[in-house]
Amino acid sequence: MKNMLLFFLAESNNNWIIPVIIITALVMLAGGFALGFFVYKNYRNKKIGTTQQQVDSMLEAARLEAKTLKKEAIAEAREEARRLKSENERLFREKNAELQRLENRLNAKEEALDKKEETLLKKLDQIDVQQRKLIDQQNELARRAKDLTESEERIQKELERVAGLTREEAKQMLIEGMVADARREAAAIVRNIEAEARETGEQRARAIISTAIQRCASDQVSETTVTTVPLPNDEMKGRLIGREGRNIRALENATGVELIIDDTPEVVILSGFDPVRRQIARIAIEKLITDGRIHPARIEEMVEKVRRDMDVTIKDAGEAASFDTGVFGLHPEIIKLLGRLKYRTSYGQNVLNHSIEVSYIAGIMAAELGLDVALAKRGALLHDLGKAVDQEVEGTHMQIGADLARKYKESKEVVNCIASHHGDVEPMTVEAVIVAAADAVSGARPGARRESLENYVKRLEKLEEIANSFEGVAQSYAVQAGREIRIIVKPEVVNDETTVLLAKDIARRIESELEYPGQIKVNVIRETRSVDFAK
Repeated sequence: MKNMLLFFLAESNNNWIIPVIIITALVMLAGGFALGFFVYKNYRNKKIGTTQQQVDSMLEAARLEAKTLKKEAIAEAREEARRLKSENERLFREKNAELQRLENRLNAKEEALDKKEETLLKKLDQIDVQQRKLIDQQNELARRAKDLTESEERIQKELERVAGLTREEAKQMLIEGMVADARREAAAIVRNIEAEARETGEQRARAIISTAIQRCASDQVSETTVTTVPLPNDEMKGRLIGREGRNIRALENATGVELIIDDTPEVVILSGFDPVRRQIARIAIEKLITDGRIHPARIEEMVEKVRRDMDVTIKDAGEAASFDTGVFGLHPEIIKLLGRLKYRTSYGQNVLNHSIEVSYIAGIMAAELGLDVALAKRGALLHDLGKAVDQEVEGTHMQIGADLARKYKESKEVVNCIASHHGDVEPMTVEAVIVAAADAVSGARPGARRESLENYVKRLEKLEEIANSFEGVAQSYAVQAGREIRIIVKPEVVNDETTVLLAKDIARRIESELEYPGQIKVNVIRETRSVDFAK
């Protein structure tokens, strides 16, 4: 149609033809549209009819399927109901059987309880009968007790009348007699035990201690709180004093010791409680004398140099003590404190040498007894550690030493050895007891210690005073330089058994009231003399 229209447009150039063509095209377009509408409507109706048929058939199929499912569900429900009913009937039968068993058991228990109740009732009847009998017996006993009390009172009054003593006086006499008998028996037992212990233990103890002493005997250095420095001539005294005493003041300020320059020829005395300071002052003065240049600046310089050298010497002394005793692993500060003991004395005994000797003795004793040798030697070497600083710190040297050992991570056994070696603290180990024994052995051996004459005389007087304070003592004598006290008792007051107890009481009193090196033997002597004259 389009080609036709183009043909007409090409063939004719007339203007009226164009509207006709347009109208014709519109009419044909409307006709085509109407024809398409009718065709579509017919197609839609046919399709709707087909869909409706399909829907109807599907609904019918669904109805049939629903009926089938309903029948199947009803059948399954009936089957499930029959199964549940059977299951419930089975459970009911089982429960019923269980209840029947329980009922049978309860019936059996009830029968048993009935029998027990019957037995208990019979026993209660028997108890009632026995209780009535007991009440009767109790009444009878009370009556008899009353009669006995009255009889006892009559007998007691008669005894008091005959003996001329009251009941309390007789009781006191009986108690005193029993106490005297008990003391005699206790004294006899103690004497027997001590005799047996001596037979078995004294020989062994003597062997161990004598072996330790023989193997460890060493020289002791006797020192005091003063040190003398020899001078080449008396002129050197003036140089040490200096102009208006400036040199001696510089020395005292730098060293912390007092210089005593008296009329003694060619000698200067150094006095001070700290032995390390006295040693520093002594060496510094000797070096100044050798050097010849003595003035305050040189004095301070020399003292400082000697102090540095002394620190090295102290450390070397501590390390040597550790090496000689075989005690290793000590803290560096403990090594220094051990070295300071080289210049410390106790009763004139050099404390470092004493500590080394105690370590040797304790090690030997521990080895003989099969104990921990390393622990015994370590505790013994450090037992007097507190004496290195006891002039600077408050407290006993045992307490100070234990605190220092605890501070530098020593074991609690070593700390206990230090704290208990004088009995202030209870020893926790056998090694601690050995350390205390070794310390006593080292201090008590002849020539180990010395004390001033004044202290010695006071100790002897106090020893005799303690012994004379006991009842029954006639005389007492301190002998063997105060290491033994001999006590003569009155034989009419003290018997043979009581002498054992008297010796122990005096020994305990001496231990608590007197300070002394080593040990003191308490020897109680009882003798009876009969004197007559031939005429």
